[in-house]
Amino acid sequence: MPLRHLKAVVFDWAGTIVDFGSRAPMGAFVEAFGRFGVTITVAEARVPMGLPKRAHVKALLSEPAIAERWRKAHGALAGETDIDAVMAVFVPLNIEVIARHADLIPGALDTVAACRARGLKIGSTTGYTRDIMQRLAPLAAAAGYAPDNVVCAGDLADGRPTPLMMYRTFADLGVYPPSAVVKVDDTAPGIAEGLAAGTWTVGVSLTGNACGLSEEEFAALPPADTGRLRRQGRAQLAAAGAHAVIDSVADLLPILDEFETRSAKGERPGP
Repeated sequence: MPLRHLKAVVFDWAGTIVDFGSRAPMGAFVEAFGRFGVTITVAEARVPMGLPKRAHVKALLSEPAIAERWRKAHGALAGETDIDAVMAVFVPLNIEVIARHADLIPGALDTVAACRARGLKIGSTTGYTRDIMQRLAPLAAAAGYAPDNVVCAGDLADGRPTPLMMYRTFADLGVYPPSAVVKVDDTAPGIAEGLAAGTWTVGVSLTGNACGLSEEEFAALPPADTGRLRRQGRAQLAAAGAHAVIDSVADLLPILDEFETRSAKGERPGP
């Protein structure tokens, strides 16, 4: 189906294009908090996923149970300097492990190539800091993935769930209106980013944060567990407002056709 309205697709990184299960940040968060005498679980660390990493740390420290653990360890609730201190530990830890979680998600390259064949530009935004992306982006490029831009947490005055990184992407790619852009993400803040910018949004339910399993772990699941995780992930991302939810980026192309058909009928994603 030839595309007429859509001009670009903007992909998230971890859990959407690379790092099946979005696992790289998890151990780094657990280890970083542990170095400050505060124990958190991987499940707790996943809750704010999609936010810029400093906002992620702040959200964790604002969660009542974790806030109380910090108070017991340090004699007071965490403040801004504590957030910065945790970030100073987290970022190098995340950089250290990123190469072990840089594999492209199956089907990602084929999907991106098909998007380019349709004349679509390829943008990207991420909750990772620029320091982390300076390690990850060359690994992805060596594997064949090089989007037309990369906007990182910390590049602008604010990140997700605000639309600022999307606005920068519009300018970088030279694309408008927002209804001509599709945002693809595996987290609620990433969906909110697209909605705030006025784009179409697609949630990814099984290769990212909502599922949280490695490719090997996921492949070993019995069908009943796969179905349960699919339903849970779809419910989370639909509740976040995604216009469509797919299992993996490999399933994107029919959704682009659907959005093009809806656009041709005069439907737009924004308010």
